[in-house]
Amino acid sequence: MNTSLLVKRTLGPHRYLGALLAILSLIVISSVAAAAPDLLTNGSFESPLVPVGSFTNFGSGSTAITGWTVVGPQASVVSGSFASECCKFPAADGAQWLDLTGDLSNQLEGVEQSVATVAGKTYDLSFEVGNVFDPRGIYGTTSTVDVMVNGTSIGTFTNSCTTCTGALTWQSFSTSFVASGATTLVEFLNQDPTSDNSNGLDKVVLTGAAATAPEPATLGLLALGLAGVGLFRRRRSTEEELARTA
Repeated sequence: MNTSLLVKRTLGPHRYLGALLAILSLIVISSVAAAAPDLLTNGSFESPLVPVGSFTNFGSGSTAITGWTVVGPQASVVSGSFASECCKFPAADGAQWLDLTGDLSNQLEGVEQSVATVAGKTYDLSFEVGNVFDPRGIYGTTSTVDVMVNGTSIGTFTNSCTTCTGALTWQSFSTSFVASGATTLVEFLNQDPTSDNSNGLDKVVLTGAAATAPEPATLGLLALGLAGVGLFRRRRSTEEELARTA
């Protein structure tokens, strides 16, 4: 028997084992780390379009802000190029943002959206709150948002920036909740005093909490791959033994 030919044959498939294991590892990692889809519609308030450099007001019960319903007297979609008195008012994301205070209404008001959920599952909610520091003007000094889930507050979040005297400045916040049913009502309400005419909300994102373990299908694929690796190794051991005794 040609021993050198046999050894060459045994080397062929085995040189790919390392690559196979690497590919399987990447599949498992990607299944855990893949970004979950955003469950909210129009979280950056890009629809409807408002006049550039201006804003549009939406009254109580309005559904004209795509995906959202206005709660309380009024809410306003504002162009990111809007400027007034002390300040410029850029968006945190995209070209527009939402002013929870509306236009001079300055009361308990905001927006809400109902989303499909799974009872018992944890959801992560992130958003940006915009504030200008205008102690002598109409835009106040802090911006506070009350986040409610199914009518119950899960926290108040305050942007208390004191250096943002010339432009709306955004601060990121996040929280989480466990869904109690097949649908969940998420609500953002203005908590600024009536003298404050600016409370920015933008870049609202809701996702299912990241999985801590691979899905069963991924585990099955990994097991299949490892079984194949084991088969290759057993075959290699047998062929090497034959080569030594030939």
